[in-house]
Parts: sequence; structure tokens; C-alpha cells
Amino acid sequence: MDVKALRDVPPWAWPEGAGQMFLDMLRDGQAAESDRLLAAELAGDVTVINDELVDALLSILRRGDESEKLRSKAVISLGPVLEQADMHGFEDADDVPITERTFHRIQESLRKAYMDAAVPKDGRRRILEASVRAPQHWHPDAVRAAYGSGDEAWRLTAVFCMRFVRGFDEQILEALDSKNPDIHYEAVCAAGDWEVHAAWPHVTALVTSGETDKPLLLAAIEAVARIRPQEAAEILDALTDSDDEDIVEAVIEATAMAEGLSDEDDKDDEDDEPRR
Repeated sequence: MDVKALRDVPPWAWPEGAGQMFLDMLRDGQAAESDRLLAAELAGDVTVINDELVDALLSILRRGDESEKLRSKAVISLGPVLEQADMHGFEDADDVPITERTFHRIQESLRKAYMDAAVPKDGRRRILEASVRAPQHWHPDAVRAAYGSGDEAWRLTAVFCMRFVRGFDEQILEALDSKNPDIHYEAVCAAGDWEVHAAWPHVTALVTSGETDKPLLLAAIEAVARIRPQEAAEILDALTDSDDEDIVEAVIEATAMAEGLSDEDDKDDEDDEPRR
């Protein structure tokens, strides 16, 4: 089985033993760099990742003789399982493919690596981007420092992290005006994730302008649904006639999400009404 053959195969269709193949590739220092990079990327999928693969990814991070590209790829692959574990917890072992002990080991390993000044800049950026998917007490200060560093790359990392770490509405609004398209995109995503109501005029303008780049438009469509779900359908309706299937699908999904959020808000309002 060739790891490259799985690049374009959906994870649920991977053959049995795919995870073991990724593990063997990650441990093989003589394997081609391109194969190990791909193995590191695919190993992070929640359909295959387990404690052993986590160990292999962390081992690559710790090894200074590995390429920075591979170390960064290994770190980023730890993000999805961190988020899944943080979201579901460990009451049901079937909810998360790693143990709670491994979860905390990832968190502590990434914290230590981030605090190590000897780790190159791009590596520390990736560590912060992965680790915030299960937020910890040290993250707000790290994100604040990254945003205020004056370094454009660190600023991009910071705004990405604001999607996961609460308390940065002011910085998100500021980043919406960034001339850097990557920062702008992450700010739109963050505004939607945290339902930043002051961002409403900005995201609706992106949806209705007709000139917004597709990736940014897709992010704005979701943000509209999250920020003001009761008004989302009216804003998004014009896009249902788009010739782009991805845009139409995004509108359908966002409209359904908005309806669900509106129902939740209505229920909360009913629960808040005084009983007679």
C-alpha cells in the first residue's frame, strides 16, 4: 500500500491498516521526506489517530534533526484530536480515539515546546495554532503577545487563534480591516464563531457585494448565519441562484444552521419568561 494512493481517498474509505502504515512511515527516518510529510498530515485524521500515532508525532516535534517542515506538519496534525477531546470529554471512550492521559500529554508537550525560545518561529506559530484547539490558561496571553508583536506572520497566527480563544472581540473587529487577505479571512471566521454582532455590517457587505473572493465569501456566509440567524435567510437568499455549486451548498447549510440557532434562541426566550 502506497501512502500517496490515499491522498485523494476519503478517510472513511481508507483500507484497514492505514493507521499502521502512517505510523511505520513516521518512524522510518530513511523514508522519503515527501512520504513522511503526507503520512504526518493524514495521521491527524480522527479516523486513524490513536495514542501510538500521537507518540510518533510528538517524537518528530521533539527531534531537532527532523526538518522544520515535517515538525510543523506533525504539530498541526495534533489539532483536530485536541479539539475533539476538548469538545466531547472522556466520559464515553468511544467519543475520542485517544486516552485522557495522552490528551494531557499533548497539551503539556505543546506548551513546553512553545515556551522554548530555541524552537524556530514558524514551529512556535504552528504549536500555538494547534494547541488552542483545546484552550488552556496560558493561551490568552500568548495570543495577545502574538497579535501585538508587529510581525505580520504572528498576527495571522493570533487572529486564527482568536477563533478558539474567547475575549478578543475588539481585535477581531480591528482585523476585519486588515489589508492582508489571510488575516481578513481568519477575522471573518472568528467573528462568526464568536457571534461578534458589531461585525454584522462587514460580513453582510461581503456576502452582497458580488466581488468577494470565493473562500472569503464562504466564510462570510457562515458568519452571517451565526451572528444574526433570524436575519440570515433574507441576506443569503440572493445567492441561492448562484452558478457555483459550492456557494449554493454553503447557503443551504448556513440557512439550516441559522434556523436551528433561531429555534434555540426562541426556546431560550420562552424559558426566560416569568411563570404565571
